[in-house]
Amino acid sequence: MLIKLFVQNYALIRELDVEFENGLTIITGETGAGKSILLGALSLILGTRADSSVLLDKNEKCIVEGTFRIEEYELNEFFISNNIDYEPVSTLRREINPAGKSRAFINDTPVTVNILKELGDSLIDIHSQHQTLMLNDNSFQLNLIDLFSGTAGIKNEYRETYTNYHKLKKEYTSIKEKADKNKTDLEYYQFQYNQLDEAKLKSGEQTELEAEQELLGHTEEIKLALGSSSNLFLAEGISILSMLREVKSYLGRIITFLPESESLLSRTESALIELDDLAAEVEKLTVSIEADPQRLAMVNNRLDNIYTLIQKHRVTDLYELIKKKDEIKELIGSIVSSDERIIELETLLDKEASRLKTISEEISNKRKSVLSDIELRITELLKQLGIPNAKFRIALTHLQEFTATGIDQADFLFSANKQIAPENLAKIASGGELSRVMLSLKSLLTKNNNLPTIIFDEIDAGVSGEVADKVGQILSGMGKYMQVINITHLPQVASRGTRHYHVYKDDTDNSTFTRVKLLSPEERILEVARLLSGSEVTETAMKNARELLKAGIN
Repeated sequence: MLIKLFVQNYALIRELDVEFENGLTIITGETGAGKSILLGALSLILGTRADSSVLLDKNEKCIVEGTFRIEEYELNEFFISNNIDYEPVSTLRREINPAGKSRAFINDTPVTVNILKELGDSLIDIHSQHQTLMLNDNSFQLNLIDLFSGTAGIKNEYRETYTNYHKLKKEYTSIKEKADKNKTDLEYYQFQYNQLDEAKLKSGEQTELEAEQELLGHTEEIKLALGSSSNLFLAEGISILSMLREVKSYLGRIITFLPESESLLSRTESALIELDDLAAEVEKLTVSIEADPQRLAMVNNRLDNIYTLIQKHRVTDLYELIKKKDEIKELIGSIVSSDERIIELETLLDKEASRLKTISEEISNKRKSVLSDIELRITELLKQLGIPNAKFRIALTHLQEFTATGIDQADFLFSANKQIAPENLAKIASGGELSRVMLSLKSLLTKNNNLPTIIFDEIDAGVSGEVADKVGQILSGMGKYMQVINITHLPQVASRGTRHYHVYKDDTDNSTFTRVKLLSPEERILEVARLLSGSEVTETAMKNARELLKAGIN
């Protein structure tokens, strides 16, 4: 339950600190006093969007902080999963700075606005016109029925199964679509792979063949160059080696006379040995080089085949071509193996579908078991709320496909007149009738479920007299099971509260602020009297106010 609300620098609120208790709390105030501002501030800690326009002082930040007692709501798992320290009394805080940036905290731990909203939705239920419109939403209707039927545990089991079923179905659809498309191309992929496989591609082969092609393509030129070089080394008469031997002979003759020539002779001998060896190598290589047109043709054909495959598969070299071959092989393997996975998924889907059917039927049966009781009790409450000929029915129909909420579709039917059969609630009910249906539903739910704090924003609008008194009784009855905060203009309702706050504007020379005051017993009498008679409070109104408050306490 909400035990304290602190608001600073929001709209017309400079600063306020309001404490709340269990039971029915009443909030009244003249039109425009700022009751909606109070709800707007509270909605910030429920994750609504905000910007700097909400700041009263544009140079200071806005702070809204709600303190809640939460031990009854079994929220430990939420705190663990979001890595937040759990406290039996926890604080939700929202800050908006002058730049319009928002920050959110739970127990002083920074969180996202979505996480703040998730926790806030578990703690506060603000009834608004929007929520009344939700009465027309199938998921909302089913959820209300489920709260009565106590299907929370089995619904969790259904949701887990449904999530897994959809995960498998998504995988099955994806694989099936790819498999169907790939099977069309399987013959083509197989042809491509066979062509590459038959080519017997080897890493580095292209470089080796290109080098051999260069050699075989220039045999005559190479042989001529080598033969000419060999002749220069070994030709009879004047040759490199014969001339070098003459140099050796000349130097040998003067070694006795010129000691320095000894090193020259030694170097000449070394050069002669090296060149002699070089001449032998050139001659050997000359003999080994032979034209081989047949081998050249084979090399050219092999390279042409490689080049054609490279171009066909749009790669740059043999390495990428071999890689392409492996990719095609893997693709063919995946197409073949996908058939096995499809069969496996079909088996798993059948199993999960069977489980979903069993669970959804159990949920459906539980829902059906409470329909007549809900219909009877809501109809009775609506009659007490001023719709004497009210008829409320719930149509539950089976769907052909599984949904996130089961296999049921709910339709709330309503009629306010004897001669008109119940029809779709959204099409036939007025705004006031919708509000009374919602109040009736929530009144029943408080006795069956551990609901959070509920705030009604003028749920009693458009009623008066005995009906207004009955609305007050219902709200008071709800307050025995939970914390109810109700904003009202009706004295019959206001007199039923265990606590009564008055929202008013405080005007000074230069500014106007919204303030909230907890009324004392005497101040409550005066406020209820004001609601009875208007701005001019009469003694009769004061007397009636005392009687209403006395009846409300009893």
